[in-house]
Amino acid sequence: MHPVRFELAASDGFARTGVAHTAQGSYRTPCFMPVGTRGAIKYLSAADYERLGAEIVLGNTYHLMLRPGAETVAHFGGLGKFSAWGGLTLTDSGGFQVFSLEPKVDDDGVTFKSTYDGSLHRFTPEIAVRTQELLGADIQMVLDVCPPLPSRPEVVRLAVERTSMWAARARVAHQRTDQALFGIVQGGIDEALRVESAQRTVALDFDGYGIGGLSVGETRHEMLPALAAALAHLPADRPRYLMGVGDPASLVEAVGLGVDQFDCVMQTRIGRHGTALTGEGKLHVKNAKHALDDGPLDAQCACEVCARHSRGYIRHLFQVGEPTAARLVSLHNVSWTLQLMDRMKAAINNGCFQSLRSDVLAVWG
Repeated sequence: MHPVRFELAASDGFARTGVAHTAQGSYRTPCFMPVGTRGAIKYLSAADYERLGAEIVLGNTYHLMLRPGAETVAHFGGLGKFSAWGGLTLTDSGGFQVFSLEPKVDDDGVTFKSTYDGSLHRFTPEIAVRTQELLGADIQMVLDVCPPLPSRPEVVRLAVERTSMWAARARVAHQRTDQALFGIVQGGIDEALRVESAQRTVALDFDGYGIGGLSVGETRHEMLPALAAALAHLPADRPRYLMGVGDPASLVEAVGLGVDQFDCVMQTRIGRHGTALTGEGKLHVKNAKHALDDGPLDAQCACEVCARHSRGYIRHLFQVGEPTAARLVSLHNVSWTLQLMDRMKAAINNGCFQSLRSDVLAVWG
């Protein structure tokens, strides 16, 4: 039996709602997973995640293995207990760092330079599995190669080959039956490569499937056909995870194609610089026009920040360099995104997803 079982609740076109059951608990889909790179979502705590209604939080294997070290996290009982988070956890493999840090990559694995002290570290598919078993997340991802876009065809082809080869090795290395292992589909924006990568990954019979290598330089117009090509070959009884995507337009478009879960750092990255997500688009709260504005960040938002604080107050906090400002807008952005996912669930369940999609794209498209 697989550690993750997907139970379909409703569908509207390709969009679907359901429940994914893991060995340690369940999560409702479609879902957004806030990113806690080093064991915490920036400016937030586990108590915040619970209050906001998050069900899964993502951690970064690369950063956690360097600081504090996977063995240290294991000593505390795994990432969830270490961070006092009672929900589910997912760890990425370090594959995104193959994209962002440009390490030395060969057929066997990757050699990273630490962003903390410059020391060199070897990472292979087997080491990625063992490290994530120590981190103890409920779901771990295989090590993959994520090429930037645009890339030459031979670069994307090599990424598919290595990702497939590494996935097979990870499948063999994985030992923890209480921890799910997701494979990853690559292929850039080449639809044929996406199909091939999906088929090769599915043949290895993973607990769920990530679609990687998107939102790395291509336009949404280029991303969606490649995403659809991969999704058409992923099994309906396993979760489908679009990695690193979290802007509202892409979320609603991807859910419409059948994606179940997402993660993104955007919510807190733009939040700490004063940009709020709202039903009318991005709000730059540091702008002078908000100095005397007594309205909330978003009048339609149900979060605690919008219930309590004005735009004028939050702008003042940014103006004087008060760290609370970054915390408040980050809280709002995570909550706003989780509320959007809830709206999508309700729309799918009620058979009116296309109406919601149109509304979101009218603002964010």
